[in-house]
Amino acid sequence: MSTTTTATSADNADGSASRSIAAVERAMDVLLLFGRVGRPDLGVTEIAAELGLTKAAVHRILTALRNRDLVTVDPTTRRYALGHAAVALGRAYLARTDLRAIAAPELRRLSEETGETATLSIRRGDMRLYVDQVVPEQELRLEVQLGTPYPLHAGASSKAFLAFLGADEIEVYLAKHALGALTDKTIVDDAALRLELAAIQRRGYATSLGERQVGAASVAAPVFDHDGHVIAVLSAAGPLSRFKPRMSECADRLLAAAARVSGHLGYHAG
Repeated sequence: MSTTTTATSADNADGSASRSIAAVERAMDVLLLFGRVGRPDLGVTEIAAELGLTKAAVHRILTALRNRDLVTVDPTTRRYALGHAAVALGRAYLARTDLRAIAAPELRRLSEETGETATLSIRRGDMRLYVDQVVPEQELRLEVQLGTPYPLHAGASSKAFLAFLGADEIEVYLAKHALGALTDKTIVDDAALRLELAAIQRRGYATSLGERQVGAASVAAPVFDHDGHVIAVLSAAGPLSRFKPRMSECADRLLAAAARVSGHLGYHAG
């Protein structure tokens, strides 16, 4: 009798634990859904349909999440959004984020796929600098100097920053800085640069044929953070004679790499 009672209690405990774990997993699925769909709020019916849950189950989950301030509800529309506790978790993650560590696998992959040098740049005020690179195993290849500042109008990586800063910031930059020439290919006319930046915005990436470095060709794409701000740029670059005919092909791989890094930072394209 005692043995049977003990076995039954153990079975009950295991069943209860399994149900608790399943409930936690469903709650996590709901939270992750808010980050995945790219919409600011969701209704119960939408959540239920997306996750294959009953509305009653979704209501229970949302009530539990509201009790921990992980979601909030608009009393008028009855639609739910992430609460301040969830936002705090996201900010804690971003504070610990090492951009170079996140981008490193993508730089290696990009260099392998293109057979050229892949770089990571960040912005410092009105300048841009390389902070990491992966070079191919080719006798003729490009290598960049890490930590050296460059202006935001010269070269693909710089223009990729400038193009996605926003119209007001672009105008402030142009008002503050003369467009000095780094090579005879550098764009030094304000009107010409504005047209170039508009083209970059349309296609999503920048190109350069010897604008910063003679004999070099490159393509560069922006990396966005969770708020949609450009915080870094990835590029692929090589000797002009070899890389120029392949720039369009490599741009597709570059855009995919930049999108993956942006996704790791919480960015979801609209």
